[in-house]
Amino acid sequence: MEAESSALRWPEEDRETVLERIARAKAKLGDQLLVLGHHYQRDDVIRFADFTGDSFKLARDAAAEEKRRTIVFCGVHFMAESADILTSDEQVVLLPDLRAGCSMADMADVDQVLDCWEEIGGDERTIPVTYMNSTAAIKAFCGEHGGIVCTSSNADSVFRWAFDRGERILFIPDEHLGRNTAHRYGIGDDRIALWDPHERSGGLDSGAVRRAKVILWKGHCSVHMHFLPEHVDIMRDRYPGIRVIVHPECTAEVVAKADAMGSTEGIIRAIREAPPGSRWAVGTEHHLVARLARQMEGKEVMSLAPFACQCATMFRITPQRLLDTLEGLLEGKRIHWIQVPPETARSAKIALDRMLQHT
Repeated sequence: MEAESSALRWPEEDRETVLERIARAKAKLGDQLLVLGHHYQRDDVIRFADFTGDSFKLARDAAAEEKRRTIVFCGVHFMAESADILTSDEQVVLLPDLRAGCSMADMADVDQVLDCWEEIGGDERTIPVTYMNSTAAIKAFCGEHGGIVCTSSNADSVFRWAFDRGERILFIPDEHLGRNTAHRYGIGDDRIALWDPHERSGGLDSGAVRRAKVILWKGHCSVHMHFLPEHVDIMRDRYPGIRVIVHPECTAEVVAKADAMGSTEGIIRAIREAPPGSRWAVGTEHHLVARLARQMEGKEVMSLAPFACQCATMFRITPQRLLDTLEGLLEGKRIHWIQVPPETARSAKIALDRMLQHT
């Protein structure tokens, strides 16, 4: 651990040199380049982003920028895949570090989903919904089976879309976003089943599957699992009148105790529009909360948990990796080019296009 900590504390002169080289390379690449930065990225990366946002907003930004020939996505692998699917064949999507994945997305693979679909008797009455945090192959499965992609920004409208077309939802892979959205839709836990891909028949009997209006995949975000109900109690006791807002990837028990639940963009908007002097405890990723604490003048913003962590896979996108990618482009190299196979991309785009139509 000590070696890792030392490596992160790079000398200031080295940091400034890297940042200056990034700025020069970006300027030379000009209007052909688009840099997208997810809110969870570190400040020394986000400062170079042409657009910042959550996965939903950045997906729309990528789809809208038809004239930009090269997109450098400072996010994680599933986001870069989605950008590649939504952009034209003439555009190139690069991910500065291929190790920037998502532990939640890794909790479901398409073969497991196909097994689940067969076991639950999946047909036109069951609408598969996959969270943006999933592989292109799972998005393609949804496109092929009348389903859709959602993000935490549009999960409510996606649920309405799905129930207009079918009788139940198979929700992959985040059980907490799925449960919290089902609760908002008025579906109680007695009509929700949890499918564990590592258990025989998902750990469910046939009666539980038949009764379910929503079948959740057993998956989670490691960052948002750090927030506990007792953290809300501690904050309220320590700071009377504090407002608590949490991401829907938190557990239902945390959401029930919070004042509000919101996507990343929703959290930012709620705090921005709040009156001066308000105080907020935020249950989401460390880098975003720290940035809000600096930017929201006249308001106090702090993490809901005392030891909130960063998204470790997002943190793999470093300024040095971004520099390597941009200088590689100047040399005619496409480092870490994300290319989704055409057949997978065609089916996944169906599900992603449906997502984009339901903001």
